[in-house]
Amino acid sequence: MASGSDLRGVMLAAVAKAIERHADELTALDQAIGDGDHGINMKRGFEAVMADAGNLVAKPWPEFLKGVGMTLVMKVGGASGPLFGTLFLTLGKELPPEPTIDDVVKALRAAIEAVQARGKSERGQKTMLDVLIPVAEHLEAGGRDLGGIVAAAGAAAEATVPMKAIRGRASFLGDRSIGHLDPGARSSALIITAVADVLKEVA
Repeated sequence: MASGSDLRGVMLAAVAKAIERHADELTALDQAIGDGDHGINMKRGFEAVMADAGNLVAKPWPEFLKGVGMTLVMKVGGASGPLFGTLFLTLGKELPPEPTIDDVVKALRAAIEAVQARGKSERGQKTMLDVLIPVAEHLEAGGRDLGGIVAAAGAAAEATVPMKAIRGRASFLGDRSIGHLDPGARSSALIITAVADVLKEVA
């Protein structure tokens, strides 16, 4: 995997821009089955990350990712802050300063386990895990094509529509949560897509 502050800066900006561009969509998704603040909260979190971008991107990958995670924990409200923060924090803890793709795959699996523990949730419960786990499995099966990773993330997010929510605010709706795209799954797919798009350009 390529390293360097330039790549970290471009990648961070791409993720923040994707969240900002889709903030209204994420909020609308959350209005259907949650508190209605997911898009607003995620946008605020990545705005805070971008405000500290100059400091963050100068750090090696582990410290960079841990810095992003800590900011998200502090700035993103609701359940999303701790969960997305845990994702980035664990990636930072698990990755070496010069990570290979295999390092990234192992770190992603560890991060997923940390998110599962933090959210007390599993696959199939209509959460961000329903995107993260299929993408990890795709990578573990040898899927290294960036277009394939993006497709896997998008398909996994869409697959949450027929699911019944078991965790989070959406679980209060019971069967009424069926038929709606999960906002956490959608934002996870947006982040993965933004990262993959940057890597396509530098590959």
